[in-house]
Formats: sequence, C-alpha cells, structure tokens
Amino acid sequence: MKNTQNEKISQIKFSTLVVGIDVAKETHYARAFNFRGIELSKLLKFSNTAEGYQRLEEWMQNICQQHSKTDIIVGFEPTGHYWFTLGDYLKNQGHKLAMVSPFHVKRTKELDDNSPTKNDRKDPKTIAMLVKDGRYREVYIPEDVYQELREAVSERDRLVQRMSAISNQITRWLDIHFPEFHTIFKDWRRKAAMQVLRNYPTPDKIVAAGAVKIEETWKLTMKRTAGLKRAQELVKAAEKSIGRKTGLIAAETSLQHLLNEYDLYSQHYQQLEQLMLELLQQVPNAEKLLDIKGVGLVTAATFVGEVGDIRRFQDPRQIQKLAGFNLVENSSGKHKGKTKISRRGRRRLRHGLFMAMITILATNPEFRQLHKKNISRENNPLNKMQSIIALCGKLIRVFYALLRTGTDYSADKMLGDIELGMKAVA
Repeated sequence: MKNTQNEKISQIKFSTLVVGIDVAKETHYARAFNFRGIELSKLLKFSNTAEGYQRLEEWMQNICQQHSKTDIIVGFEPTGHYWFTLGDYLKNQGHKLAMVSPFHVKRTKELDDNSPTKNDRKDPKTIAMLVKDGRYREVYIPEDVYQELREAVSERDRLVQRMSAISNQITRWLDIHFPEFHTIFKDWRRKAAMQVLRNYPTPDKIVAAGAVKIEETWKLTMKRTAGLKRAQELVKAAEKSIGRKTGLIAAETSLQHLLNEYDLYSQHYQQLEQLMLELLQQVPNAEKLLDIKGVGLVTAATFVGEVGDIRRFQDPRQIQKLAGFNLVENSSGKHKGKTKISRRGRRRLRHGLFMAMITILATNPEFRQLHKKNISRENNPLNKMQSIIALCGKLIRVFYALLRTGTDYSADKMLGDIELGMKAVA
C-alpha cells in the first residue's frame, strides 16, 4: 500500500490521465486532466447503466489516444453505495481507483473561483485536482472470500439491528399489557418465558390456565422446566397485574407476529454464522485467530472481511490507521493538545475490535495483565479507556502476525513483546 503523499504523487506521470467523477444515483459527470492539471476534454455526462459505463470507457480511451496517455487513474468521493457498481466496472477494465475525502472536496472547491458554488461541473475537477496532488487513498475492492465475508458481516449487523428492534417492541408490549412479567422472567427470550408468551400471553389467560397447566406446557418442550414454584409466582403476578385489559385480541395477534418474526430472524442469524465459519476456514491462517481466548467467530470474520488480504499491508500500523486507531494531536506554539485516536477509517472494523477487547479483558488473562500494567505503571499511566485503545492496537499486531506468518498464538510471546505495544499519551 502506498501511504505517503510523495509516493502517490510519483504515480501521476506525464503518461497518466487523471479523471474525476462526480458520482450520483442515476447520472454521473466526469472530467479529464493531465498531470499538470490541464483539462484535456469537455465534460462527460453518462448514465448509471452498462451503456453509460461503455460510453465512459470509450471517452477515456479516445483522450488517451489523442494525448499519448497509457494509464488512467479515476477519482471519486465515497457517495454511499452508489459508486460500488461503477468501481467494479473500472477495476475490471484495469484502471486504478482513487478515493478522495468529501471533507477535502468541500474545503478545496473554492480554490479556483473563490466561490462556495457546488455543481456537477465543478466537483469532478475538484476531485481530479486532489488526485493529481496525491490527496487520495487507493480503493481496495476485496475479491472472492474476502468480499463474501464482508457481505456476511454486514448482513449479520442488519439482522442484529432488526432483532434488537423486535425485542424492544416486545418489551414495550409487555410494559403495556403485563408489566409484572419482568419480575418473573429477566429475559423474555428464555425458553420458559417464550412458551408463556406463545400460549398464555395475557394475565387473564395465565390465571385461567393455572400453575399446574403452565408447568405441563413447559415439560412438553423443555428438558429442564422452570418449575412449579416459578409458575405459581407467575400466576400470582398475573392476578395483581395492572396491565391494560382492552384491545387484547389485536394485541395478542401483534405479539404473536413479533414472536414469529423474531424466530425467523434468529434462524437466519444461525445460518449466517455457519456461513461465516465456512468462509473463514477458506482464508489462510484465519482459524488461528480463534485460538486467542476471548476472540470469537464474529470478531475474526469482521477483521478478515474488513481488512481483506493481509498481504497488501507491510506493517500493522497501516491496519491501525485503516481502523481509525492511529493517534493524532492538535498542538500549536506553546499549546499542546490532547492525543486521541483519529476515528477516520472503517467504522465496523474499529467498533468490532473495541467490542472484542471488552470481551477479551473479561476472559483472557494475558491481555488482562497488560491492561493492569498500563493503568498502574509509574511513568505515564493510562486511564482505562486509553488502555483499551492501546490494547486494540496490540490485538491488531497479534492478528497481523498470525495471518501473515501462520505461526500459532503464544501467550508467553505476546507478553514478552509488551514493550512494542502501542503507546497512548494522556
């Protein structure tokens, strides 16, 4: 990966055609420049279709022939998901892709005309000039199993969000119609609680059924029941319930729909986890990540899917920057600002590593030892959050070593390399 601006600028040569594209949902706009920023053709307007992409390709090739250009670099902003299909097409055509920051486009759009005007003709030029000056990042579009993992992790997040929304709706239903239910069952998703909601959803039906019948219902579907005592407590709570007594027919229908929907998403979630495991097994050395105590399937799949082929990185610090865990500081003159992480990078990767570290600190003794040392050392002790961030950097280096070299995880070696850990400044 080329990370320095000098290296990026050096790739823009006399033979390079720099194309800036303003990406939209239906219609894109493109402008072409040479390495000095001189425009080589008129603005191209093309549709987000196969015919439009072909028109773009023919337009770029004609410019290359007219001006003796041999390679093309195409720059654009990350406009949501709209660039995905165009990016795939350009990559398949063998063109280099460059992503520029929308923040940079916003700040530099006034350089040419000293005007805050933003339009479809101006934006492609601004994007192309940023690319020409090396102010871009290379676009990595994962292939094969890496793209499959990335899609699987994204789908998992969607399922988790949907299941959480349904869970909140069921909790709301119980708060309205049977608020005492929470005093008997802490979690409605447990088998015993689910059976009650399916068969006796309202306090009146619980009282009518009685404790003995409720226990018999549990025995039909559970090897280990909640017990007669729990059933008696449930009936007693139902007798004194303050829940709403009106509109129960429609309310019960709504609850059953929510429960069925939750079951459906749960089944999809289990199937997806199996798929993630099968995909992870296809990545060289990826299963070694699971040898680390506290690292589960979701963490490993998220890391591999978001990072992609580990061989494209020469140093784990590049992955830290990709995740937004690189340290930044705002200082000027005598003022020295606080050091913090940039938070600029792949959000899902950063969030996945952070949540994984919370679990790791609860189950992994060697990482817990490092955490304790970070917050209790004599010189420049870290607070708990700083230590967690530093350990996320340590986890990245461990993952990098396992995937890159194929070595087995060693707790002793990890503790021995403590001095190489990421340093966070208060």
